[in-house]
Amino acid sequence: MTTLKDHLKAKFVGQTLQQVPSPCAVLDRAKLAVNCQRMLDGTARLGLLWRAHIKTHKTTELTRLQVGDDRTTPVALLTSTVLEAENITPLLQEYKSQGRDVNVLLGFPLFPSSVPRLSQVSSQLGKGGLSVMIDHPDQLKSAAAIRQSSGHPPLVFIKIDAGYGRAGVVPKSSAYTELIDAVLAAEQAGSCKLHGLYCHAGHSYGVRQDWEAMKYLAAEFAELTAAAALGRSKMPDHKLVLSVGATPTTTTIQNPSFTAKDLESADETTREIMTLFKEAKEAGYKLEVHAGVYPTLDIQQLSTHARDSSLLTANDIAISVIAEVASVYPTRGKNNTPEALICAGTLALGREPVSDKGFPPGVDYSSWGYVMPWGSPFLQSKQPLPGPDFPRVHGGWQVGRISQEHGILTWNGSGSASSPEEEKIPELKVGDKVRIWPNHACVAGAAFDYYLVVDSRNNNSKEDEVVVDVWPRWRGW
Repeated sequence: MTTLKDHLKAKFVGQTLQQVPSPCAVLDRAKLAVNCQRMLDGTARLGLLWRAHIKTHKTTELTRLQVGDDRTTPVALLTSTVLEAENITPLLQEYKSQGRDVNVLLGFPLFPSSVPRLSQVSSQLGKGGLSVMIDHPDQLKSAAAIRQSSGHPPLVFIKIDAGYGRAGVVPKSSAYTELIDAVLAAEQAGSCKLHGLYCHAGHSYGVRQDWEAMKYLAAEFAELTAAAALGRSKMPDHKLVLSVGATPTTTTIQNPSFTAKDLESADETTREIMTLFKEAKEAGYKLEVHAGVYPTLDIQQLSTHARDSSLLTANDIAISVIAEVASVYPTRGKNNTPEALICAGTLALGREPVSDKGFPPGVDYSSWGYVMPWGSPFLQSKQPLPGPDFPRVHGGWQVGRISQEHGILTWNGSGSASSPEEEKIPELKVGDKVRIWPNHACVAGAAFDYYLVVDSRNNNSKEDEVVVDVWPRWRGW
C-alpha cells in the first residue's frame, strides 16, 4: 500500500528548492544531525539522562536523530500533545523490541479527556512506558483511570513552577506538600508511581549574553534539588529523577569548560553546576535534561546567545520557509527603500516575536523572520547574516510586517550609505524565491503538513539544493 510519505517522495524528491511550490517548510538533515549529536555527546559526557522533546517537528524521522542508535541507552521522549504520543508509539515499540528501555511523557498536566487515548499508549508500551505530569491532586483521578484501563500504573512527574509561571506547583508552599501526600497516597493505592520532579525554564529565552543561560540551568537544578529535599522525609525510598530543561539552558552543557580536567580552572557557574550534579547524585537523585527546539534552532534561539559563536550561529539553523516574491514596491519603505510582498504571512511563519530585551528599547530585531543569503547571486553576496551582535545589530531583508497570508519584506540598512542606491540593496523581482529563518520553529512548522528535506553535505551550491526526502508531520491534538 502506498503511504503518504511514498506519495510525497515521488512528487518532490529530486527537485531543487527553486522548483518546489511555495510556501513550504524545509529542513537541512546535515544540520539536524550535528545539532542532535551535540546534545547526545553532551549528556553522555556529563552522565545525564536525556529526554528528547518532539513537539517542534512532530516526525518519526527526526525523533530517530534525537535519540541516536546506541542500543545500550534508554529512549525517553517528551510530547506536548496526546497525538504526538500516539504517533511515536510504533517507534518506541521498535526500540523496545531491540532491548532499549522506552518511556514517553505527556508534558502537559494530565486532563480527563486524555485518559482513553493515553491508556491505549500505556497498553501498547507496557510497564513503565507512560509518564504523566501532575501539578494538582485532582489530576490523580485520571492517573488512576489510566491504571485501571491499561493495567499499568503511569509514572508521575510532579511539575514544579521554577519561576516561569505557566504551570506547576510552587515549592515551599502548602500546595506542594499536599500534592506530595496525594501522589504518595495514590501510589500506595496502586494507581501510579512517583517517578520524579520536572521543571521548564521558559524564561531563559530572554537571555542575551554568551553562556548566560548556564545560570538558569544551575537555578533549575538547585530548585528541584531543594524541592526534592523538602519532600524527602515523606518519600525516603524514592530514587527520584530530577528533570530540567529548555533549549537555552540544556544546550549550555556543550560548554567546553565542562570538559576541563581540573574543575578549579573552570568558571564560577560551571563549578556551581558540577557541584550541584555531584551533590544531587550523592543524595541518590538521577539527573535528566530535556529540550525540544535545539535540532532545528530558529531566530529566537540565535538571539539568546545560549552558547558562543563556536557552537551557535545562523548557519546552525536547520529550518527555513521558502516563499515567493509576488510583488515589489521600489520606494515604499523607510527612506525610500524598496519593499516586497511574499506569499508567506502569519499562517506560514507564525506571529512569535523575539522579545526586545535591549536598552534603549526599539533598536533590537523585532521582525517576523530573517531572509537567508540564498537565491539570486546578488542576494547571496549582499544579504547579511545575523552575527555575534544580533539581535542588537540586524540588517538586510527581513519580514517587517505580516498579516494572515501576506508577508512584507523590508530592508534594514546599515546606515553607512547616504542613499539606497549607494547601499546596493539586493534587488528582488517578482517570481524570486527566498528562504526565511522563522522566529520560532515550533509555530512555523505547525503551518505545514510535511517538511521537504535537503542535505547540505550533498551539494556544492546552495541555490541547487536537492530534495532528498519528505517527512510528514502529525497534525492535531
